[in-house]
Amino acid sequence: MIGAQAKDSIERIFFSAVRTRLVTDAQHHCEISPRPAEAAQGAQVVVLTISSMQFRLLLLLHFEDDEATRRYYMGDTQGSLTESFMEFGNLCCGAMNQQLVEHFPDLGMSTPYALSSACLPYLRELKPDYVSTYALTLDGSVRLGATLCVCSQTSLDFVAAQTETANEGAGELELF
Repeated sequence: MIGAQAKDSIERIFFSAVRTRLVTDAQHHCEISPRPAEAAQGAQVVVLTISSMQFRLLLLLHFEDDEATRRYYMGDTQGSLTESFMEFGNLCCGAMNQQLVEHFPDLGMSTPYALSSACLPYLRELKPDYVSTYALTLDGSVRLGATLCVCSQTSLDFVAAQTETANEGAGELELF
């Protein structure tokens, strides 16, 4: 079971990470709005995981390989949009991890991987304790989707600080 304070904290941490790490320029605006799960947008999904002894959080970022998204994340460079988008997703997940580690010191993050959005209905097979889906609009033109899915091994409740991740490290690789 995930308490109301934990759900609110996870959502605030997610919003902060999206607004500071999924944008390519700090000046770009990011709109976030709730969206029904069945209306998830994007043909492709990048999956990132944060795991602890108490829970597993999946961050699924939905995107289309369209001109607006390609231009936003790749500019004039050649290559794979999926790989470029995975880098931004990893920064976003890293920012979430940095805030969650204050409450759960045993966190680990997965390497991002890509799936088809046809896999989204199978999230219910994980028997999640919390799922929320959002529509994201970056810089007024790039449309993405996001799904947060949390599976808990035990009761989970905490209150995260009201801080912005923009003032912290950039989610770079930490060596142990």
